[in-house]
Amino acid sequence: MARRLMKALEDLTTQYDLSVRNSVGGVVQFTFGDDGLDPACLEGDAQPVDYGRAWSHSLATGSRAGRSLYPYEVAQIVKAELSSPRFQNECTPAYIQSVETFLRTSVIDKMAACRDQHGMFDAIEKSEEWDDDTDLSLGAPEYEKVIVDNVAKVTESQLRTFLNICWTKYAKARIEPGSTVGAVGAQSIGEPGTQMTLKTFHFAGVASMNVTLGVPRIKEIINASKAISTPIITCRLVASDSETSARIVKGRLEKTYLGDIASVLEEAWGASYTYVGIHIDMEAIQKLQLDVSLDDIKWAILNTKKLKVKEHNVIIPPRKNRLRIYIDGEDKYYRLRQLKRILPSVVVKGIPTIQRAIINVLDKDLDGYKRGDKELLVEGYGLKEVMNTDGIIGEKTTSNHVMEVEQVLGIEAARQTIIGEIQYTMQSHGMNVDPRHIMLLGDVMTYKGQVLGITRFGVAKMKDSVLMLASFEKTTDHLFDAAGYSKNDNISGVSESIIMGNTAEHCGTSMPALVISNPDIPKPKELLFEGSL
Repeated sequence: MARRLMKALEDLTTQYDLSVRNSVGGVVQFTFGDDGLDPACLEGDAQPVDYGRAWSHSLATGSRAGRSLYPYEVAQIVKAELSSPRFQNECTPAYIQSVETFLRTSVIDKMAACRDQHGMFDAIEKSEEWDDDTDLSLGAPEYEKVIVDNVAKVTESQLRTFLNICWTKYAKARIEPGSTVGAVGAQSIGEPGTQMTLKTFHFAGVASMNVTLGVPRIKEIINASKAISTPIITCRLVASDSETSARIVKGRLEKTYLGDIASVLEEAWGASYTYVGIHIDMEAIQKLQLDVSLDDIKWAILNTKKLKVKEHNVIIPPRKNRLRIYIDGEDKYYRLRQLKRILPSVVVKGIPTIQRAIINVLDKDLDGYKRGDKELLVEGYGLKEVMNTDGIIGEKTTSNHVMEVEQVLGIEAARQTIIGEIQYTMQSHGMNVDPRHIMLLGDVMTYKGQVLGITRFGVAKMKDSVLMLASFEKTTDHLFDAAGYSKNDNISGVSESIIMGNTAEHCGTSMPALVISNPDIPKPKELLFEGSL
């Protein structure tokens, strides 16, 4: 697996515009990792700054001389500094927002709460009525002021030290042009694969449902397999707090066979007629909480191609809960036997490609849903049909099958599924891989407009180099084809350059191509006695 990943990603490098391109100039990402940061220079949770540690450092190194800032003054300085050209030109809006959010929640709100606790005005926002003589301590005794200063004092020097650290670390973390992000990403995903041992795990919170994880799951994803071992569709319900509603929706999804709801399957012979009679058990339908009528059963029988039954042959008699299928033509005996054999397996309700659906109770708050809410976990294929089922929120329905997601929702959704599934698999084994590496893999598999697996067939569609493909798999086939069709190879990638003994042109120190004009060197003057030597 690591070998295949390395072959597919080896020639991806960052350019001077911070885009990621392959050896022939094809754009894989417009900005590496969406923010252009080097994973090797990050702290904490894949962020350029560990805010808590940086704030503690700023409090320890910044000057405590002078009065403490009021909360509204902290907010004013932060807003002015984050709006300055150095932050606006260098940093992404998401990073600027994260700095502002940290200072708001961990500094300003705590300062205001401390002041309020000790009987002072919280001063989160400045009023127009205040002037320099306004007493914001509301006449609090001196010892209360000393306590607040000891607990929540922030000087302008400390605040500016923190903001300088945030800007400096972000600037240092920006990735350099020529970095071989592809090779590093392939190593970062391939190496944890050696630590994965177990192949199947219980699905989170569901004892009876297993899901494939570990190396087999990673292989399924990077191979872009059309048939995976445990396809699971996760469905959010419109009425997520009602178990009755969840059971009704479950009944709409799960396959219900005619044999499950038919109490009697009888045959009748007469001089002028022959038919198969079906008695429907309405109590069973109520227990299963199915929304099934006799007309639904009739059309389910007509839509079953194996039966080859026409509409005029299926009659619903006036008597309750009965259906009759009349038989025409010759060989009525064999036709009757065939109907009695196939009818119990006719799907009258549900999606035929779904094996089963399980109601899962959430054990924690998640994505706007609170603990105790219900969701459906559906085993099988049929994402489009599930999304269109009444009682299910289609926009929040997800599948772990990459190829089905591509067919139903498009290439961008498939890319997001690849990224999410690899991260989930890694986290299930207690591993954290920087999301920028996984995003790069997702982009490589989808940047051509279709999901390409990292196999001999997928790599052949990604790469044009004959020598690179020959060094991967099926060496002689590629070389003979190239000779037969007179193919050219520009020797621009990593594998080709190594084979030919060259340095790789488009990565590392070989990347800058400097073109300078030859300087005009004046001819030396002849020495006075040069001719006599």
